[in-house]
Amino acid sequence: MRGRVLVIDDEPSILSTLKKALTLEGYEVDVAGGVALAQERLAARGYDVLLLDVALPDGNGLELLERLRTAGNDAQVIMMSGHATVDVAVRATRLGALDFLEKPVSTDRLLVLLENTLRLMRAEEAAEELRAEAGHFDELVGTSRRMKELVDQIARAAPAAASVLITGERGTGKELVARAIHRASPRAKAPLEKLNCAAVPRELIESELFGHEAGAFTGATRKRRGKFERAHGGTLFLDEVGDMPLDMQVKLLRVLQEQEIERVGGSETIRVDVRVVAATNQDLVRGCESGQFRADLFDRLNVLPLELPPLRARREDIPMLATHFLTIAARSNARPGVTLSEEAISALSGHSFPGNVRELRNLIERLVILSPDDSITAEDVQRALGMSGAPAAAGLYRPGVPFKVLVEEAERAILEEAMAHNSGQMAATARALGLERSHLYKKARALGLRGGDEG
Repeated sequence: MRGRVLVIDDEPSILSTLKKALTLEGYEVDVAGGVALAQERLAARGYDVLLLDVALPDGNGLELLERLRTAGNDAQVIMMSGHATVDVAVRATRLGALDFLEKPVSTDRLLVLLENTLRLMRAEEAAEELRAEAGHFDELVGTSRRMKELVDQIARAAPAAASVLITGERGTGKELVARAIHRASPRAKAPLEKLNCAAVPRELIESELFGHEAGAFTGATRKRRGKFERAHGGTLFLDEVGDMPLDMQVKLLRVLQEQEIERVGGSETIRVDVRVVAATNQDLVRGCESGQFRADLFDRLNVLPLELPPLRARREDIPMLATHFLTIAARSNARPGVTLSEEAISALSGHSFPGNVRELRNLIERLVILSPDDSITAEDVQRALGMSGAPAAAGLYRPGVPFKVLVEEAERAILEEAMAHNSGQMAATARALGLERSHLYKKARALGLRGGDEG
C-alpha cells in the first residue's frame, strides 16, 4: 500500500473516478460525501492525505480543515473546488492546506502531487527514526555544565517507564525535552500526544483526555477518542499541568494508578498503556501546601524530576544557540547570507532573557527579517531589544499572583543570575551584591538555591 487517502466530495461521479484511479495506483482509498461522514471516517482511522472539497452539503471544507488542525490532525490536505477564488485559496493555504486543485481534477497532476507528498512524508519519518537512534538530543543545543547535566539526566530517564515532571521557567524548552525523552525511549515508534492543560476550557478537558461518546454533551455528535487512547503504547505530554482543575486531578490520578479510562458518557472500561511526561512553570510544592494541587498526584508525576535551567544560568550557551537559530531563521526567510557579528553575539550574551530560549529564538528571527544588511550588528540587536545600552527590564507583574510570590520570583532570578556570573561561588556572589555571606546563604536556602562553595 502506497498510502491511505480519504476523498471528501458531494459528487458521486468524482468520488467514483478518484477512488478507481487512486486504487489502481496502489493507494488505499475511502470516500465521504459530506462533513459528517468524513468525521466518522477520521475518527475511525488515520489517513496520510485528504482530498477535500470546499463546498459540501452539510458544511464547509475550510471549516473542517480548521477543526482538524485545531484537534491536532496532521494529515496532508489537498483542497478541491469548481468555483475557487483567490481569497478561498489563500485561506486554505493559511490553514495548512498543501495545495489547491480546480475541478475537474487532473488525475495526472493529482498522482504526481500525491507521490511527491508521500515521498516527503516518508523521508521525514526516516529522519525521525535516525534521530531517535542517535539519542535524539541534537535539538538540545549547548555545551555548558548545566546542559551536559540535563542531557545526561534525559538519557537516564528516557528508557524508564516512570512518569517525568519537567519544571522550569517559561521558554526554557520543556516541550523540547519531552520530545527528546519520547524519541529516546522504547516508545519512540508509538504516538506522542500533547495537551496544554491551560489552553483547554475547564468543561472540555475531561473529553480531551478521555474522549467521549456520541450524545455525551451538547455538540458531541460523534464518538471521539481522547489523548490517552491516541497515545496508547506511547507518551502523553501534559503541559502546564499545574493549571489542571482539582476535580480533573483526581481523575488523572486514578488513570495513572489503574491505567484504565472511561470516555465521557460511556460505561466501557478501556485499558491504556501510556507514559505521562508533565511540565509546569509553577511551584507545585507550594501548590500542594495551598491546596491547589493534589499532593498524591504530585508524588505520582514527580517520580523522575527534571529541572530546566534558565538561559541566564547558562550564558555560555547563548552564542551557540544564537548561531543555531540564525541558521533556521535564515533558511525559512530566504536570507542564506546573513551572519551575526562578534559584537552582536556579545550584545546578545549580555541580555538577561527573561523569556529564556524562546525569547532568544524569536529575537534572532526578528533580526533576520528586519536587519538591513547581511551582517547583524550590536546596534541591530539593541534596536530589536528596544535597548539603549542596558538590558530591558522584565515584566514582573502578573495579574492574580500575590505580591509575596512575585518578590520571591524576582529575588530568585537575581540570585541565580548573580551566582551564575560568579561561577556559583557564594562568597564572591555575596561580595558582588554587598551582602553578608550568612544572609546570602539563608536567602539562597529559602529559595532552594545552592552555590559551589556551600558546605
